[in-house]
Amino acid sequence: MSSPQRTTSRYSSITPSERLPEWLRSPIGNASELEAVQAVVKQQRLHTICEEGRCPNRGECYASGTATFLLGGPICTRSCAFCQVEKGQAPAPFDAGEAERVAEAVEAMGLRYVVLTAVARDDLADHGACLFTNAMAAIRRRNPLIAIEVLTPDFWGGYREEAEAITAQRQRLAAVLEAGPVCFNHNLETVERLQGEVRRGATYRRSLGLLAAARELAPQIPTKSGLMLGLGESFEEVVQTLKDLRAVDCQRLTLGQYLRPSLAHIPVDRYWTPEEFEQLAQIAQDLGFGDVRSGPLVRSSYHAGSTH
Repeated sequence: MSSPQRTTSRYSSITPSERLPEWLRSPIGNASELEAVQAVVKQQRLHTICEEGRCPNRGECYASGTATFLLGGPICTRSCAFCQVEKGQAPAPFDAGEAERVAEAVEAMGLRYVVLTAVARDDLADHGACLFTNAMAAIRRRNPLIAIEVLTPDFWGGYREEAEAITAQRQRLAAVLEAGPVCFNHNLETVERLQGEVRRGATYRRSLGLLAAARELAPQIPTKSGLMLGLGESFEEVVQTLKDLRAVDCQRLTLGQYLRPSLAHIPVDRYWTPEEFEQLAQIAQDLGFGDVRSGPLVRSSYHAGSTH
């Protein structure tokens, strides 16, 4: 159920500089489990970031009773250079029935741990906060015991004055946190120097501010963030980013290798080795992160349910 992809961009003429390393060539998982989940998703006219982003771990996650639903339709209002999700078109109209269809799918798939994420919806008044709160409420009406993690955009925009924009962002964030997710995740994606190239429409400091606000507004809910490596960052820059995350009391961390979805996306600068990921995991633990998932194939929701 993948969206049509961009065919050309300013990156299209940049061909891969090296072959995919052996450690990144992994089996996709149990085919029957994949097909069963894909059938439910298609029947309910839904989207999962597992499929839209072609996650290499989706078979493993489905088998463990976890899936990540993509709310707000298949089209994002921003244009990040790394992302597989379709952009550059008008977003889908608000779908009032989406939350109930997600809840039906969760029930049909027998999921125990659900991750909800969303495309950026800068066109909506609350910038998509209601997508999360509606879906959480619908899931819990059917089964209040299901654990729900949220992976949100930055909820930024709609005001020219920064003070007003910060107030609005906190209100949107507060609404999501009041719905009681078991974990609040917002990804920095990359180091500060590369933000403008990689995350168009978002900023490093704004995202750190969102994570800090989440700890202030709901200290009982753990926060989480993630980075993709291989975009041109240095080892020292990654370590500094981990320190910046700990400075806002971020407690959980994911580190994974960026894999270029197509020639239209930003190229891979280099492939980090498994040993480097292990080294960064140790540094992160020493800095005080309570849970660290670090490896070439790790993604934002990898083994998310195992920390609950």
